Amino acid sequence: MKIRIFITLLIVAISTMSLKAQDKKYIVRTVAFYNFENLFDTINQSNFDEEWLPNGLQHWTSKKYLQKLENLSRVIMQIGTNGQQKDAPTFIGCSEVENRGVMEDLIKQPNLINSDYGIVHFDSPDKRGIDVGLLYRKAYFKPTSFINIPLLVYRGKAKGSIKKGTETEQDIADSDKIEVTNGNRVYTRDVLLVTGLLDGEEVNILVNHWPSRSGGEKRTSAFRETAGKLNRKIMDSIYKVNPNAKIITMGDFNDGTYNKSVKQGIGAKLKKSEVQEFGVYNPFEQMAKDGKASLFYRDAGDIFDQIMVSEKLIKSDYSSFQYWKAGIYSKPFMIEKLGRYKGYPLRHSANQIGFSDHFPVYIYLIKEVK
Repeated sequence: MKIRIFITLLIVAISTMSLKAQDKKYIVRTVAFYNFENLFDTINQSNFDEEWLPNGLQHWTSKKYLQKLENLSRVIMQIGTNGQQKDAPTFIGCSEVENRGVMEDLIKQPNLINSDYGIVHFDSPDKRGIDVGLLYRKAYFKPTSFINIPLLVYRGKAKGSIKKGTETEQDIADSDKIEVTNGNRVYTRDVLLVTGLLDGEEVNILVNHWPSRSGGEKRTSAFRETAGKLNRKIMDSIYKVNPNAKIITMGDFNDGTYNKSVKQGIGAKLKKSEVQEFGVYNPFEQMAKDGKASLFYRDAGDIFDQIMVSEKLIKSDYSSFQYWKAGIYSKPFMIEKLGRYKGYPLRHSANQIGFSDHFPVYIYLIKEVK
């Protein structure tokens, strides 16, 4: 009899605890990154945009440009939407934007105008005339500082010469090691650092678009390794000012979750349990192991688009913002249906204006409402 009473009381206690847990309410904020793939306007400017003009190679007209803006806004307003979260992203890290003007045109689209986005953007020295930027919801985030930090990489030659017809992969890699000289700089995108208050809580965000693999993965890997080290250096500088800083680094890294630039340069870890003080957790590494992809490169899927979080975003309770979960946003309307590229992201072609050659990625931050 006493055992029955005890079991009954235990069941009641557990049920009560469950009800209390269900009664908890949380603030959910979505952090997204999206490579917009050549978001150019139709105005001729001094930033290598000749290809993206009405009389250029792409025959880029106002009609096509407006369709591209509408398509991107359609995706953005839905990123991260599920049964619990129906609000547009709080942050959108952007790459491959021509200038601030195209970002202004984007946030004025009917799908996004009511979200009241602010913009952080700097012109970069990139040889293609494309930049990174950050869109943020003014209602939730108040920037307190922002800066563009140059990524300085240089193309040098190895000592001696490589005879024609005798090059090996290692020879090619060694011939393109970075040398810190005033000449031969590879002009690429700056790193954008934005610090501000997310619902009153300080957050630091880095937006990246690392050097491409044009010329070969091995031949250009040193550039991305330098970019990874720069991210780590920026993080360490933030920690010197605030050891409890919460940091998010995101971008199109042009490297996978397994590459040296990410694993050693940034120091990203696969599992939360592996993350030490001042360390970094990469939720997209497990997705890559599971065969998911944010883009297809040389007929193989990979995740170049990643969002990583610092140790302080995974080690505390939910009394302050913490990482919850991550995803790749790839709905059927964003995917090529036919032909050789079936299953790939639906991008711009001569016959249609698509979205991008990348799928956007996102994470959720949550905080319990007291």
